[in-house]
Amino acid sequence: MNFLSALINGLSAGGIYAIIALGYTMVYGIAKMLNFAHGDIIMMGGYAMYVSLLFIGQPWLALGLAVIFSIILGIAVERFAYKPLRGASPLAVLITAIGVSFLLQSLAQIIFSTNPKMLSALKIDGFLKLGELTLDYSTLVTLAVTVVVMVGLTLFVEHTKTGRAMVAVSEDRDAALLMGINTNRIISVTFAIGSALAAVAGYLLLAKGNVLVPTLGAMPGIMAFTAAVIGGIGSIPGAMLGGILLGIIESICNAVGLGDYSIAIEFGILIIILLVKPSGLLGKVRREKV
Repeated sequence: MNFLSALINGLSAGGIYAIIALGYTMVYGIAKMLNFAHGDIIMMGGYAMYVSLLFIGQPWLALGLAVIFSIILGIAVERFAYKPLRGASPLAVLITAIGVSFLLQSLAQIIFSTNPKMLSALKIDGFLKLGELTLDYSTLVTLAVTVVVMVGLTLFVEHTKTGRAMVAVSEDRDAALLMGINTNRIISVTFAIGSALAAVAGYLLLAKGNVLVPTLGAMPGIMAFTAAVIGGIGSIPGAMLGGILLGIIESICNAVGLGDYSIAIEFGILIIILLVKPSGLLGKVRREKV
């Protein structure tokens, strides 16, 4: 029963990693860049919820406003920070992404200070008891949201015109442009979707009782990026698989008393997977065109 509880908790934590990792992997798959400011979109979405709660007090409405704010912020970051660097060296884009990350953290510190903000209105209390198994409502909500996000995103990509265009751009941007696809619009849509998912992930983190600070998205962002790499950067199913795998490993480590070493173990597994399969579990080997 303890193992089952640890497994469910791992699926819950892994679901949050997977939702964040989807933002990383979609942007890389389509724009071919690593948006290291993605974790800070989570944090900014959290502060948007904090401000909304001060004036509205309704958690779900605050989440909706935070999603809208995060979408606008994500599109703005892409438009003003990343779009001018199309065709620039990967190093220039990487440094810019790191700079945007520090900029967003500094803005949060200037506006809201470094004092922790308690968002008790977002916390989901209560538990469900099934025999000897006890599940927190926050865990159940996280699992439900994760399933809805994954199914919804999969259906969107496979059955909508925009989703198919995203797949085309990820396969070959130049060929997609020749076919009449507006690649700039598709990249903006990708950033918008990833930012919306970041806001949802921020809500799930805060609903579990996390305190809102300017570095809220730092560690979850790193772990989600690790999940994306494990699953295969650029692969949506890979991001889901990598996130779930990391969450389960983390939960099992905590259950057996190795919680202090969970990050080291997870990165050790990352190294082993990349040594055996450099493209990740579900990643594809891309051939460079000359």
